[in-house]
Amino acid sequence: MIETIVLASGNRGKLKEFNEIFAPLQIEVKPQSDFAVQDADETGLSFVENAIIKARHAARMTGLPALADDSGLEVDALNGAPGIYSARYAGEGCGDNENNAKLLQALAQVPDDKRTARFQCVLVFMRHAEDPTPLICQGSWEGRILTDARGHNGFGYDPLFLVPETGCASAELSPEQKQQYSHRGQAVRQFINAIGPWLKHT
Repeated sequence: MIETIVLASGNRGKLKEFNEIFAPLQIEVKPQSDFAVQDADETGLSFVENAIIKARHAARMTGLPALADDSGLEVDALNGAPGIYSARYAGEGCGDNENNAKLLQALAQVPDDKRTARFQCVLVFMRHAEDPTPLICQGSWEGRILTDARGHNGFGYDPLFLVPETGCASAELSPEQKQQYSHRGQAVRQFINAIGPWLKHT
């Protein structure tokens, strides 16, 4: 049985979430920064490619099983942009506010019914760096891009993402509501259901 999994991220929010998931299995998730591992170069052209690159890099550098996720926003009117470049849409070093401003500008002339979009999340778990059959889980969250930011919860594009089921922006949802609907929540639930056999063969 695995005792430690390395998370191919330094994001403390993700770390907390995954540790809560693994607690019943007596598995601890540690960020790659604890092992002085730098971020991998995300040279893939899809979410799944980048997640595999990150998981393989973390596993190779630490010798431990690794978990990575890659996620982002696809806007139909922008041919799927910002997509894999969601975190750096406005340029390297720019933050959420700049990314949101660029998105609103890009959609300034797009009517409400054409502002459809979705969040995507891909989780990849690799038992070791040469794992030929990584566990891959994927979740999608359909919605629409608002014309103005709403709410103060969440991060990234959450203030601009309208959740049709609730009539609220993602940033207006409680953490529990977001977990229920979100792309990451879906992928995590798949992951929990599927991880058992992979752990046994580690």
